[in-house]
This record gives sequence, structure tokens and C-alpha cells, in this order.
Amino acid sequence: MTAPSTNDLASRLQGLWLPLITPFRDGELDEASLRRLVWHYTAGPVDGFILAATSGEGMSLRAGELERLVTLTRSELSASRRHLPILLGLSGASTAKMLDVLDETATWPIDGYLIASPYYIRPSQRGLVQHFTALADHASWPIVLYNIPYRTAVSLSNETLLQLAEHPNIVGMKDCGADRAQSIDLLARRPSGFRVLTGEDAEYHDALVDGADGAILLSAHLETEAFASLRTLLRQGDRDGARACWKELSRLTRLLFAEPSPAPAKYWLERSGLIDSAEVRLPMVEVSAELAALLDEEIERRTPQLLRRA
Repeated sequence: MTAPSTNDLASRLQGLWLPLITPFRDGELDEASLRRLVWHYTAGPVDGFILAATSGEGMSLRAGELERLVTLTRSELSASRRHLPILLGLSGASTAKMLDVLDETATWPIDGYLIASPYYIRPSQRGLVQHFTALADHASWPIVLYNIPYRTAVSLSNETLLQLAEHPNIVGMKDCGADRAQSIDLLARRPSGFRVLTGEDAEYHDALVDGADGAILLSAHLETEAFASLRTLLRQGDRDGARACWKELSRLTRLLFAEPSPAPAKYWLERSGLIDSAEVRLPMVEVSAELAALLDEEIERRTPQLLRRA
């Protein structure tokens, strides 16, 4: 597979991207459910997939499972005859070990990487620049930065992001910084061609209003068309329509993050028949009985036929 140029990926790094959940059954990767998921979302208004990131429980996957996940997803996309880009989620606290992972995945059928900051170590901004520069210099595929300080315990400052944005192999970022002022400042100062997608489901509407290029949303596993429509309404200048759409969607995002993600989304997807099991891997656990009842109420309100079949 020929590696895309950074410009190719940057041009496609916009719109609605899905951080695909990884289905499990009896402790193993559920390949049938994975194929069903990919086929389903390929037919909808999704602009790309993220595999094995936070929503995909990537840190719980064995090396062989990770490669199988990528291979099956690409195979299903090829069968659908719709070439959607795939980003592989990676994370790690050691630059040297991350370089090894980049070597191991260099020939996989992906289009780029989504790489989080090193967790636990809490490096300086200078250390973050050197870390990501080393990865970008080495990677066979373009890199999208993932700023999520409430998981990694370190935040990429805008000065660091702007410096990294000049690297020819770094094309954009997933913004989970949870700081709207910082995001607005970055959007105003970023270089041409550097894409910014929000990863904060609860901030989807505001991020698009502020100028983000799109979003990577766990919630878009459900009501996918409505999430895509909100962006269309804003691009058409229909802010009242977008606010009305968001008022309905924001209730869904609150429920899906009422307990650690992706367990609530997996519960809903199982009830809808898209996956065969809501199983997650420890230390993640399935949703509580209390949240399951609330999710059932919302499923009944939105798609009552699902529970009647159950």
C-alpha cells in the first residue's frame, strides 16, 4: 500500500470521524460484530475511522489483536468500495518504545496515527516537542496529535502545538484539552493546512462554532446522521437549526459519559443489534443497572421498536 502524502490526509481530516469501539465476546475480538459495525458506518455520513484509541480500548488489545483489528476494518472498507481513511491510535510513555511500534506498524493498511502525549511521566514542553518530533521524523505515516491532559497528566501548550504544526509529517490534532479559550487561540494562530478536530463530545457544537474542522465523537456511534447534520446546518448559516439539533443530541452525550466510556455506548449498540455483546475488558466494567435503566428509557424514546424486539 502506497503511503499517502501529508497533504492527502490533511485534506480528509475534517467532518465527522468515528473512534470505533472494539467489540469483544467471551474475552476475544468479535470479528463478526466488527465487520457489521464497519459496514454499517461506511454507509453513513462518516468521514474516517479511528481504531484502538480511547473508545476502542486500545490499551487492552494484544499486538495480534491490534493488527487483526486494522486488517479486518480495511478489508470491510475495501469490500464496501468506499475508501475511508483509518487512523491508528497509539500511546506510550517511552519514546524509544514508541519508535519500535512505529516500525512494527509501518506496513499496516492505515493512513496515519493518532498519538497521545506520554502519560504518567509529565515531561516538559521541551520534552514534548522532542518526543513528537522524533516520532514524526521516524513515522511512515502522517501523525495527528492527541491532546488529552486529563488522561495523560500533561497538556500540549499552544506554543508547543504551533511549533509541532510546522513539521511536515504532523497534520493536525484531536483537541480534548477542555479549555475553550486555548482552543480558540489555537484556531486563530494555526498554520494553513493544520487541522483541528474536537474530541470532546459535550463541546461539539461550540467547537464547530469556534472554527474547528470537525470532530472525533464516540457519541456519533448513535444518531450518526444527526451529528453530521449539525455541522451541515452551521456551514449553511442556520445557527438556530443547529442549536435545536444540539439540544436534542446533548442529552445523548451526557448519558453516554455518565459512566466510563465506552461501556454505555456498547450497551446501546448491543441493544440495537449492531454488536453481539456489550463486553468490555478489565479494568473497564459494563454499565450499572441504574444507568442501564436510563439508557433503556432513552432507547425507548428514540427507537422504541428496539426494546419491543428485545
